[in-house]
Amino acid sequence: MTATPALAQHEGHMGPMPGIAYPPWGSGTSWLPAVAPMSGFHFQASDWQVMVHGSVFGQFVQEFGPRGNYQLGSVNWMMGDASRPLAGGEFHARLMASAEYFTVTRAGYPQLLQVAQPYRGGTLTDRMHPHELFSEVAVTYDRSIANTWRWSVYLAPVGEPALGPVAYVHRPSATHDPTAPLGHHSQDVTHESFGVATLGVFTSKVHLEASVFNGAHPNEVRTNFDYNSFSARVTVNPNDHWSVAGSAAYIDPREHEPLHRLELSALYVGGAWSTSFVWGANVPTDTRRVLNTALVEANLDLDPRNAVFGRAEYVTRTADELSLVGSVSENVPVGSLVLGYARRVGEFRGVGAWLGGRGDLDFVPEQLRLFYGSRTPVGFNVYLQLRPGPMMEPMSR
Repeated sequence: MTATPALAQHEGHMGPMPGIAYPPWGSGTSWLPAVAPMSGFHFQASDWQVMVHGSVFGQFVQEFGPRGNYQLGSVNWMMGDASRPLAGGEFHARLMASAEYFTVTRAGYPQLLQVAQPYRGGTLTDRMHPHELFSEVAVTYDRSIANTWRWSVYLAPVGEPALGPVAYVHRPSATHDPTAPLGHHSQDVTHESFGVATLGVFTSKVHLEASVFNGAHPNEVRTNFDYNSFSARVTVNPNDHWSVAGSAAYIDPREHEPLHRLELSALYVGGAWSTSFVWGANVPTDTRRVLNTALVEANLDLDPRNAVFGRAEYVTRTADELSLVGSVSENVPVGSLVLGYARRVGEFRGVGAWLGGRGDLDFVPEQLRLFYGSRTPVGFNVYLQLRPGPMMEPMSR
């Protein structure tokens, strides 16, 4: 789930084909709009182009109601990408890691209506699990095959298959939002798959790819490598501001019935405004019921120091996902609205410090009122975020 820097990507590809620029990768092998802002530290070491990026939120979360909870912790990730020319093509080595196993504990952070997860022999509800210690360990290679076409291969003991939108932590529209979408498990949860191989071909406008991967969801032990599933994705960047993708997969999660997953997404970046539209659906092979999710999120930079952001979601939850089997009907529609604000309060050696907060208002049907204390449960998150500023030109050392 590495965001490959646009500058490094363009430099690598413009060598063999002068004048042809390619969109920046978002997470795994997904694409961002060509004008998507990139941040991090970028430098040259011998023949290698190196990029280091990350984000750290020190946060206090409070979710109200009978199923609510609070926590002081940190959501965080760091990544690195090293690339160089190789055999007429471009080689990348990537690593992404997170300390959330320790900073939000393996129980994760409070989030009402999030998918229930196994924990110490039981079930943990209304919390978002931490990221794996290693979210991506991967190598990629791409090379020209004809005119403007290139082929690519992506191999990862842990990484992201060709499925779904750019993972939420790398979307420009979620730059200042530390919390996962409620639809995460139907949209981009496969960004931490333990065993991925992807082949693709692409031009500067179109990306066609297919993957085989391990479809089992990570278990509660998030410091190891867990070693059935298939996916394909088509991405079109019609211009510099848009990236539109559609994907489909057969997933065998092992602990549950296999399912089909369908995804559509559209990412827009224009000046200070970034927006993402995501639809994802799980279709279990036993019931064949379509479990829809939909998301719209946006970020607006009012100026270099102030930003507002928001998210609106519709999600179909099963009774099993809410850990309420026997208490509610099998499929339950829920929704959420989020509004937040962030202000840059300082910068040191290229790392900006942002103070921010977000409030969330959830919507549940009458049958869930007893469990959540209201049809409109609420919560908030206040945080200090540290992240690099805009990427500068590479420097030799």
